[in-house]
Formats: sequence, structure tokens, C-alpha cells
Amino acid sequence: MKATFLLGSLIALATASAEVFFEETFDGNWADRWVPSKVKNDLGVFDVSAGKFFADSEASKGLQTTQDARFYALSAPLAKPFSNKDKDLVIQFSVKHEQNIDCGGGYLKVLPPGVDLEKFDGETKYNVMFGPDICGPDRKVHVILNYNGVNHLIKKPIIPPSDQMTHLYTLILKPNLTYSVLIDNKEEATGELLEDWDLLPPKTIKDPEAKKPEDWVDDATIPDPEDKKPEGYDDIPALIPDPEAKKPEDWDDEDDGEWESPMIDNPEYEGPWEPKTIPNPNYKGPWIHPEIPNPEYKEDKDLYVYETGNVAFDLWQVKSGTIFDNILITDDVAYAKEFAEKTFEKYQEAEKQAKEKYDEEEKKKQEEEEAKLAAEAEAEAEAEEADKDELELEDDKPVEASKSADDIQVETVVPVSQEPVKEEENIKDEL
Repeated sequence: MKATFLLGSLIALATASAEVFFEETFDGNWADRWVPSKVKNDLGVFDVSAGKFFADSEASKGLQTTQDARFYALSAPLAKPFSNKDKDLVIQFSVKHEQNIDCGGGYLKVLPPGVDLEKFDGETKYNVMFGPDICGPDRKVHVILNYNGVNHLIKKPIIPPSDQMTHLYTLILKPNLTYSVLIDNKEEATGELLEDWDLLPPKTIKDPEAKKPEDWVDDATIPDPEDKKPEGYDDIPALIPDPEAKKPEDWDDEDDGEWESPMIDNPEYEGPWEPKTIPNPNYKGPWIHPEIPNPEYKEDKDLYVYETGNVAFDLWQVKSGTIFDNILITDDVAYAKEFAEKTFEKYQEAEKQAKEKYDEEEKKKQEEEEAKLAAEAEAEAEAEEADKDELELEDDKPVEASKSADDIQVETVVPVSQEPVKEEENIKDEL
């Protein structure tokens, strides 16, 4: 009974000591909690949206980039600064590249306290930069740790998903100098900080005073002094006339010159002679440069420790539309998992179904638009053909012949010439 009570007390104490330092789901007055940078006047604008397809119209709302080819700079202070000394540090958030991103960042920065957030930009010092970065075929998950003012990139490649769905990114730094990176609550990378980052100089360096002895023999073999070149070896030619070649029947020595057989490789030629080699009796093996302790190396068991006071987005995106959501900074790995289950895993299947429905509707719209354009193009082609036929009919009509000048003279002159004749005949009759 006492043991059970003690165990329960320890669990309660551990739970009570765990803290959530930042939790953002972008509901309510989210804009009051975030500070836009004023360093540039052409920074991209964030808005809150669930996107074009979503699992839940409210729960799926997140911070979305809205303008193409822009830098973005937005930050928020934690409720209070904290140190993760002797504690786990968990950084977790979701990213949805709904726009099928071609080139742009999707990472989060964790900043120290005391930063003027209105002056925040890409040059502002940060503790950790974590999240996906995609540009064409180059895809990576950044895990950059600042140590003594220098940003160190992880040496182990971590590849992010490249689809349009929501994905959850989790980074855990531990006091035992180990780490884990999870994507969608599945571990994608783990190891030791000192192995996967060059945070500290090497423990040893090559002794600058050490020199390879002049008489050091590092040739494993030597030519056999007993081996002799066979007599006549150098008389063997590399090329010989082709015995299968025949002089063409129409070859004329006077016109074409003396016929010579083409040359081929001599199968008996073995190349320049070299003596055989034998093991070198004086061989000492490869010389290894001695190492000495590095005077610049200093063990630091607290290199995982950060004083944290703010979170921030510092991004460049060619095509906008990325949605960030459910940002969590805590020292409680169990709570981070629980938070992921209720904000991410709970909606995965519904989002997948919403995406399938959205794709079907977009496909239908595209097909209808293509059909409309095809019908318009066909109608236009028919109208052009009809106009062409009408013009051809006009061209085929017979043209009425023009009257000649002679015809016109006949019509006008003949009647005039007849009138005097009639008058003359009437006079004769009267007489």
C-alpha cells in the first residue's frame, strides 16, 4: 500500500512539474497574440483559414500564407521565458502545403527572450530552427541548433512528405544529449547531439609537431630483383599485319600506290615489360599521424540548454497557401503525444476523405470547363466555316455582261434618225 502511494505521488509530482510554455491553435483573437515584423513594408500577409479542403471547418483553421513570392515574418512571445535545463524540450506543430508547394519554407524558429519582435527578420538570433523546407527536388527537414552564436545544421538527412496533406513535426531535445525527430508521430531520426551536429570542436587533433620519418617505408611491395626480362621480349611488335586481309582486285599499284595490309593488335604482345613484385621486407605499414588533445575542446553537458522566450515564422514562399497549426512548446513528451492525438491524429482520416472529395469536384469542374471550351471552339469553327461557304456562293454567281458602247449608240441614235424619215413621207403624201 505504501509503495503504491509512493509511486502515485511520484507520478503526480512528475506531472505537476511538466509545463506547457506555448500552445497555439489560432482560434479566437489570435492576431492579438502575434506581432508582425515592421522591418519591411512588403512582407507577406498571414490569414487564418481551414483551406480548400479540411476535416473540420473550425478545428482545421490555421495560419495561412496568402501572397505569392513574398517573405513572411511573424512572431509571438511566450507567456513567460523558460529554460529547459534538466528537462526535455519539445517543439511541435503541423504544416499543410495545400498549394502543392514548389519552393518555400515551412519551419518554425524558437527565439531567446528580449527580442524586439517588431524588428524581427532573418538576421535575428534564434535558438532552434525546425521544420520542412522544399524547393523543387531538394527536400529536407531543417534541424538547426545555435551554439555559442553559431547555427549548426544537422548532418543526417531527413526527408519531409511532399503531398498536400497536413503533417505533424515534432522535435525532442533531451538532457542526456540525445534527440528525436518525429513526423506524424513516427520517429524519422534519432541519435546523439555530438554525433549528428558539429557543435563542439574535435576532442583530438593531429600533432603539428609530428613528422613522418624520412626512412619510413610505406611501400608494401617492391620489384623482384631476381626477375629478368626474357630475351627478345622487346622485339615483339604491338601491331601486326592482318593475316585475313586481302589486296582488293581493283587495286592499281600505279594509281593507288603499293598496297599495305591493315594492322591489328598482336595477341602475343603483353605490353612494356615490368618485373614481378614481391613483399617488401622493410615495409612498416601506413604511417598514422599521431594525435594530441585539442586545446580548444571543452566538454559541455549543457549544450542542449536554451533560454526561450518567443516563437516565430521567418519564411520565403514562391507559391503561397501553407497552413500552420497547433504549435506546442513544452517539456512534457507525454502531453505532446496527447495533444497530437486530439489535434492531428483525430482528423487524419476525415481530411483524407475531404481531399478525395475536393479532387473529384475539381476534376469535374475541369472536365466541364474543358467541355465548355471545346464546345465554344467547335461553334466558332462552324461559324467560320459557314462564313466561308457564304463567301464561296457569292463568288460563284454569274456576273451580268456590261453593255458595249456600240449598243448604247444604237439605242440612242436609231430612234432619232427614224423620226425625220417619217416626217418626209408625210409631206410627200400631202403633195
